Amino acid sequence: MALIPAHTAVLALHWQVNVIEPGGFFGPLLSGPVEQSGVVKRATRFHADARTAGAAIVYTRFTIPEDEGGLVRNTGFMNAVGDAQENFRPDAPGSALIAAMASQGEDDRVVDNQKLSGLAGNDLPTDLTLRGINTLLVTGVATNLTVEQTARHATDLGFTVHVVADCVAAASPEVHESSLANLDLTTAGRLNADEALGLLTG
Repeated sequence: MALIPAHTAVLALHWQVNVIEPGGFFGPLLSGPVEQSGVVKRATRFHADARTAGAAIVYTRFTIPEDEGGLVRNTGFMNAVGDAQENFRPDAPGSALIAAMASQGEDDRVVDNQKLSGLAGNDLPTDLTLRGINTLLVTGVATNLTVEQTARHATDLGFTVHVVADCVAAASPEVHESSLANLDLTTAGRLNADEALGLLTG
């Protein structure tokens, strides 16, 4: 199996201050496990290497505009972020990409939405298809939330999806591994960063 860079994109999900940093909205839940896992350094390097190999890089952010955009309060998660929506305004400090990923390539794209799946409530699926992209490599936090939701959604839309297992993290190693085990069945299966890059450059 090989991955053709021109037909491959990295979906970099929720690498934003609200999710990753201690002072972010989800910091009390996720910042400690993220730091302990070392995932930020690995994912930052993977994004750069995949970009050099010719793959597209797309960052997604969870944001909430003043009119709430496409936010639907139909889960506990969406109710919680809806009640704290000032923290998720597109220009709020917590919505910014983390410093390690703030420097993007000139062709990178940043896409906002109000959904758990990075492909819902925006034009990203259509845009990727029009660009000839049929394979997605997924990074992000948290494994069992936006990563799993997006990977399943993308698979249902017809994309071939690989989660980059050492470039995602969750609130605990057990939750992380359980989610990856689910995705091994419901997507094209996990790869680690070195495996994915080998397929892109081989």
